[in-house]
Amino acid sequence: MARAFRPATSLILLASLAAGCASAVTPAAAQEPAVKIPNSQLEPLAWSDLGGWAEDDHMSAFKTFMDSCKAILPRTSPGREAGPMFSALQHICRRARSYVASDNEKARGFFETNFRPARIATLGEAAGFLTGYYEPIVDGSPTWSQEYDVPLYRKPSNLIPGGRRRLTEGFPNKGPVGRRLGRKKIVPYYERGEIEEGVLTGRNLEICWLKDPIDLLFIQIQGSARVRMPDGSIIRVNYAAHNGHPYSPVGRFLIENGAIPRGEMSMDRIRKWMEEFPEEAKEIRAKNKSYVFFREVPLSATEEPKGAQGVSLTPGRSIAVDKALHIYGTPFYIEAELPIDSTQPTTKFRRLMVGQDTGSAIVGPARADLYFGAGQQAGQVAGRIRHPGRFAILLPRELNFAAAARKVPLPPPRPEFILTDSQTLPLPRPRPRIEASR
Repeated sequence: MARAFRPATSLILLASLAAGCASAVTPAAAQEPAVKIPNSQLEPLAWSDLGGWAEDDHMSAFKTFMDSCKAILPRTSPGREAGPMFSALQHICRRARSYVASDNEKARGFFETNFRPARIATLGEAAGFLTGYYEPIVDGSPTWSQEYDVPLYRKPSNLIPGGRRRLTEGFPNKGPVGRRLGRKKIVPYYERGEIEEGVLTGRNLEICWLKDPIDLLFIQIQGSARVRMPDGSIIRVNYAAHNGHPYSPVGRFLIENGAIPRGEMSMDRIRKWMEEFPEEAKEIRAKNKSYVFFREVPLSATEEPKGAQGVSLTPGRSIAVDKALHIYGTPFYIEAELPIDSTQPTTKFRRLMVGQDTGSAIVGPARADLYFGAGQQAGQVAGRIRHPGRFAILLPRELNFAAAARKVPLPPPRPEFILTDSQTLPLPRPRPRIEASR
């Protein structure tokens, strides 16, 4: 079992470890780049501290990591990802190309040779947070009819990211988005309620038509879908752009108005409630002003969708992470008790995952969305997960971990409280006596 992670003691331990080994750091090591992950605390671990590490399927994890390497190795100009972490992952990927992971033991040896684990969490917190996502499979039609009357829109041409410029690809998943009004004025883009009321009708933006606005909402939350046409063919759609308004979880509104108890919240419960109360559901959807647009992608009916890294996701191994803090391709070992085998959080989840995707709601150093695959069963599992988890980031060995440890802030010292001879502590007020009535 991994030892408990107590923030205050872990920070003190980490600082003392760094101070203790400072004199042992060689001049060469002092030149190594340091790990820098804002707003996070790191605690060095041994592999034996990771519960279930030796029993995991490391060959599956190695294959998923190699998928990430396909995107990492060709990058000669990584742009915003430039830095020691990306460079170190490139070096490891080069070694991985010639490494033969013929069995689970050798695959595990690759990770243990090239990485070292560290517990990671937000400053002051003991654990991270997990959710799940999946790829919906829904019925659709290439043409409008009374049965198929919900449009699934492609990106409009007048979307202006940042309120200033147009982009043809790589549309950000966060930040302001505007539309031009007249020659110079830029105003916020339409909200969900306006779009659902038909403000974009007649602009020939429909990729296809769906039966149910709930299906559209869930596709927008997940970011991709397989749409099954009446002739049995499948078209694949993926995230293309958003309207610039912040995402607000509809589940939160349903909890606040008492429609669904917090302990029963899941995507299945949201769907059931919206089907029972269609008019109220329309109002609830409009409270989430965010709206997502899609693009058709050339994937077969059986291929997994591509994440933000540009590689196909692996069910049970790929995660979405905060791209502002982490580099795609970074491995994480996650330990949690989750409601996978049943609706109760009794499944021991001990698994090496790889960051290959992101999402607007994925914020923080120990925050992940677990990808579970496509279809109804995957959706049921993903929709149940909103649970804490313990995160260990696998850091490339060439990075200077001790240098990072020396920069971890310690908790502020407690203020001294000294009584002078003239000071006395106030006595507590006597509790009122309550006599039972006769």
